[in-house]
Amino acid sequence: MKRVLIVEDNEKLALGLRHNLEFEGYTVRVAADGTTGMSAAREEPWDLMILDLMLPDVNGYRVLEQLRETGFGAPVLVLTALGEEADKVRGFRLGADDYVTKPFGLMELIARVDALLRRSQRAGAALPTLRVGDLAVDQATRTVTRAGEQVMLRPKEYELLVALLKRRGTVATRAELLHEVWGYDESVMSRTVDTHVAELRRKLEADPSAPRYILTVLKTGYRAGEA
Repeated sequence: MKRVLIVEDNEKLALGLRHNLEFEGYTVRVAADGTTGMSAAREEPWDLMILDLMLPDVNGYRVLEQLRETGFGAPVLVLTALGEEADKVRGFRLGADDYVTKPFGLMELIARVDALLRRSQRAGAALPTLRVGDLAVDQATRTVTRAGEQVMLRPKEYELLVALLKRRGTVATRAELLHEVWGYDESVMSRTVDTHVAELRRKLEADPSAPRYILTVLKTGYRAGEA
């Protein structure tokens, strides 16, 4: 059963959405403000979020930005009374997957929810879960767990980890990682990779000074461990 999180301060609208989605077979939770919505998004796994932009405390743009920065990978369908192109572009740039302008028909919204979930499921089916020891990366949901506990990563930390794990123990040079993860020309010299590896180790390793998941290859780069 698919799980949908609704972040909407209009009680009547939120209730209508909840009832209709539950009738369609979804499990639904409602949060009435941005702060509660962010907490709910981090506490439980979700297949999709419906997010109003005009919230009473933290606006939807900020909610979306914060969640994407900390690794929330589920599709996000934005609801708003704002119809300007610039508002839509801003939402998409922050990580929205689709956009519905109020007022809208419930049947249209449910059709968009169905379409987003089908698209997400198709994309996820082609992406294997990457593992090293008790560390697992579910590429379908962009979820990272260690010994079953979720670890929150920023987008570039996540992409760097995936780039290393995909190589299945072979070495990646700093130049290769700069090009693959950041899009830099391979001739660019930067400490960006080292800085992000240090942060990954801080979040993932029991002892960052004796890493098991991300190993240094002297004078070359890094590789995934085999723990």
